[in-house]
Amino acid sequence: MKKYDFAFIGHTSLNQLIPFEGSPRSFSGGAVTFAAMTAASLGKRTALITKAAKRDESILMPMKERGMDVFLIPAEETTRLKIMYPSPDVDFREIYQEKNAGPITMEEMPSIDASFLHLCPVTNQDFTLDLMKRLKEKGYRLSIDMQGFVRHFDPVTRKIHFRDAPEKEKTFALAEKVKVDVQEAKLLTGTDDLEKAALILEDLGSRETMITRSDGVFLRCDGKTYFEKFRNRYTLGRTGRGDTTFTAYMFRRVDHNPLESLKFAAAAASIKLENSGPFNGTLEEVIRRMEDPFLRGPE
Repeated sequence: MKKYDFAFIGHTSLNQLIPFEGSPRSFSGGAVTFAAMTAASLGKRTALITKAAKRDESILMPMKERGMDVFLIPAEETTRLKIMYPSPDVDFREIYQEKNAGPITMEEMPSIDASFLHLCPVTNQDFTLDLMKRLKEKGYRLSIDMQGFVRHFDPVTRKIHFRDAPEKEKTFALAEKVKVDVQEAKLLTGTDDLEKAALILEDLGSRETMITRSDGVFLRCDGKTYFEKFRNRYTLGRTGRGDTTFTAYMFRRVDHNPLESLKFAAAAASIKLENSGPFNGTLEEVIRRMEDPFLRGPE
């Protein structure tokens, strides 16, 4: 059986993005796509496990071209989202789920050998706590993007409502690492003070917590807290910021300490923010950005 450094699980989605200013645009993505593309770009052996309609299989081609193995679970529909930014604040957005591929179940999961499984749901429709428990029982090490757990789908309006996750303590107990952004942290803890939120999440069971916001990334690990600023020169690609940051951190964390890994993650995210779509940089580019945060243009 082929061995993977990372496997990413979640829905691949077809999205329409409506910015506060500028023209609407369509793109395929989902947290699982942005995360997996980052790992593959940085040179890790990467697997993507996703659920979508076979007729939309072409949206997975960029991932295959990036060198990852893609395991498609067939569905009647591909998840479709409308993402709206009603103000200049890129941390606030309204989301509507127009179609859903259905939950990923243990019976549908391919058998793979991976050092780490990262679960990155689009909404609370992607999978259940039972899937996580059964993956953990099979010996997989898990990390979790809490994005989907606080996104609650309204079947009448199809709007995604942002609320606390009712089983967050059970969720944290299953994961080694947890990713949230500042708004998700506030929903889970009641505060947008990053240090306070991280301490509350730690009390709830999160062992290694990353919180992203527009200016940088905060980390709570081994009883210590760290913060690194993003140093992008301009912003073209807000969507996927947290997925890139967290995956880059996991990449570096395999053989580096938390602070070094966080600096690496902030540098990778800074490169991603300057480009629309998934991260497409290289390990060498991230190292250069770490050494010179205000690097101008390609060398």
